[in-house]
Amino acid sequence: MAINTDLELYDEVKIKHPKKYKVFLLNDDYTSMDFVIDILMSIFHRTYAQAEQIMLDIHKKERGLCGVYTHEIAETKVMQVRKKAKDNGFPLRAIMEEE
Repeated sequence: MAINTDLELYDEVKIKHPKKYKVFLLNDDYTSMDFVIDILMSIFHRTYAQAEQIMLDIHKKERGLCGVYTHEIAETKVMQVRKKAKDNGFPLRAIMEEE
């Protein structure tokens, strides 16, 4: 009895890249600018200068882009912001949108 040892080869391998999600912080009238900068530096690993610029975008444009991540990481960042804001008595909100 002969065993077929031929392998099926594909000329092209298609790799599907994961969808990316933008994480935004939303403006409110109660969260301090210093706290927003702290969030941006501690959760989103921004430099002070980057955090300050994003904070000003949030203040002027009602929201600021914090970063672009895979779904799981974006979701984690949103949850970290909500928890830290709640623990510090601020209503700061983060949202994620598909890129």
